[in-house]
Amino acid sequence: MTEQAQEAGSVPLSAVVADAANGVVLALRGEGDPYALSSLLRQGDALASAAIRVLGADALAPYALDHRAAPGGENDEVVVREALAAYPPGPDASEVSVWSYRGLVEASRAFLPGGADRWPQAPQAASAWVTDDPWPKLSHRASQLAALALPGLAQGLADRLASRTDDLARGFVRAVRRRDWLQAAGLGRWLARLPDAPPTLGLDTGLVFVRQMSDGDPRVALHVVAARQFYGRGG
Repeated sequence: MTEQAQEAGSVPLSAVVADAANGVVLALRGEGDPYALSSLLRQGDALASAAIRVLGADALAPYALDHRAAPGGENDEVVVREALAAYPPGPDASEVSVWSYRGLVEASRAFLPGGADRWPQAPQAASAWVTDDPWPKLSHRASQLAALALPGLAQGLADRLASRTDDLARGFVRAVRRRDWLQAAGLGRWLARLPDAPPTLGLDTGLVFVRQMSDGDPRVALHVVAARQFYGRGG
């Protein structure tokens, strides 16, 4: 996906993703202009489609704040449909890729106008890994799927992850020690959604620390701000 998108223009995909993530962060804080995905990432742009697939459901996170009709209306629907059509998970896709795609479909049905019947069927996604993976691998995968920690999305996955809260907490601590701020922020966001995060973890101060140490990484900021706005965690 990344190589195809990079060939479409001279701007790195990472820069497009960072700009879009910054826009989501501002919207979650209630700052800047009213959020419209189609104003950040425009129709017919391969990099825009790739960036939406990278951000997954988080591209629509501002609309989850109050479930009102999206300001971008049909234009938002078009850019999301383009991303879903351009980068569907193939037969050999990883579990993370399938879950991310599924989450974007779920978010589109929940937060964009038009009704669920106007969106593609969400693919089946394996979840045995949640039970079977050792905690380091589980933590890696869960952090990559932090966009699914939005309220109401992937409830079955969240329920299964709840049984491994202690392992996710271990992953959070390890990520902080390794200075992997993006993984730490993603795991912290899941722990903010899940019940029974260990009180000894110090999740609130930990999320603040991760944000401070990430040197302004917009995707880290997105996870930390989402944890605060939707679940009241992280200061």
